[in-house]
Amino acid sequence: MKLLIIGGTGKTGRKLIEQGLTQGHYITAVVRKPGKLKIKSPNLSLVKGDVLIAESIEDAFKDQDAVLSALGHKRFFIKTTILSRGTRNIIAAMRKNGVKRFICITSLGINDSRFKLGLYYTLFTIPVILFFYFLDKSKQEKLIMESDLDWTIVRPGQLTNGKLRTNYYHGVKAGHYVLTKMISRASVAHFMLENLGSDQYLHQAVGVTN
Repeated sequence: MKLLIIGGTGKTGRKLIEQGLTQGHYITAVVRKPGKLKIKSPNLSLVKGDVLIAESIEDAFKDQDAVLSALGHKRFFIKTTILSRGTRNIIAAMRKNGVKRFICITSLGINDSRFKLGLYYTLFTIPVILFFYFLDKSKQEKLIMESDLDWTIVRPGQLTNGKLRTNYYHGVKAGHYVLTKMISRASVAHFMLENLGSDQYLHQAVGVTN
């Protein structure tokens, strides 16, 4: 498939690119700083663009079969709309170019998965450190859910840099009210790529944990 990946210089985005290339896909990655991505392949194209500037990314969506977003940032303690504004531009570019399949990472602990990252996140990390970040993720999900795209929202548990495991748990009941469930970025990337050709979680937000 021809896949467009948003957030390719992030840790999960890199896993998406690596695994996608291994599976034989043709990858286009939209990145703000192409020099940060050290992966080289004849099947990988880099497009310099910023999701907050719609005209800088629109052409990258032409002739793509699907879009996978691992968009994120590290501005945790200040009010931000980077995720929601960027996702609004992604959706608009997909509509303009006739691309329907969209798989996007958010997180457990949002909207109807509230409290499912365990007590530590529920009582401390989200309200104290990630409040504005998760508020923006919630707006991001709402934009996706209200779109006419063939979307799947992937809500991982706490992300780790561990090895790829394919026996992870996935489903709308993923997570735990007391314990913080984890999953490696490699496993999340695997799950996203596995769902490209599946309608199992079409128009659903699905949790994924070890």
